[in-house]
Amino acid sequence: MDIHNGRFCKTPEYPEGIYCYFATVDENYNSVYPYLIGPTFYGNKTGAKVTSVTETTTVYTKKVSVNETEFNNLNINIFPNPTSDLIAIQIGGINQKDLTIGLYNMQGKLINETKILKGQTMGYFDIQTLYSGAYLIKISSDELSQTRKIIIEK
Repeated sequence: MDIHNGRFCKTPEYPEGIYCYFATVDENYNSVYPYLIGPTFYGNKTGAKVTSVTETTTVYTKKVSVNETEFNNLNINIFPNPTSDLIAIQIGGINQKDLTIGLYNMQGKLINETKILKGQTMGYFDIQTLYSGAYLIKISSDELSQTRKIIIEK
């Protein structure tokens, strides 16, 4: 596989070949190395913004909350640590609530922020432009949060 975790393959649907991404999972269907999610992708973006959906959909409006015990048992894995170019944040099992993930320097300044939405299991930060040192990852949902330390080594 190449640096994008993909390669050209021939399939029954594409007998002439097509570029394919590969994702690996463990026995619990959690992403494992090599990860599909990353800071680079093959080719050029050709998709467009979706402005309407023609299929029948279900809209959920009930606010889902997570109690402190459930939040503390999220089985959060942040890796690699130490790292030099990418920080991956993985939630074990099924994520039931939108999570905000913040990357902070040791002075408490927010460097970057991402989300792991309900039903997703991974988020990441491209940290190639950050200096070596200690940083904090803050995972939060409503009023609950966890903070973990990560080391960047260049």
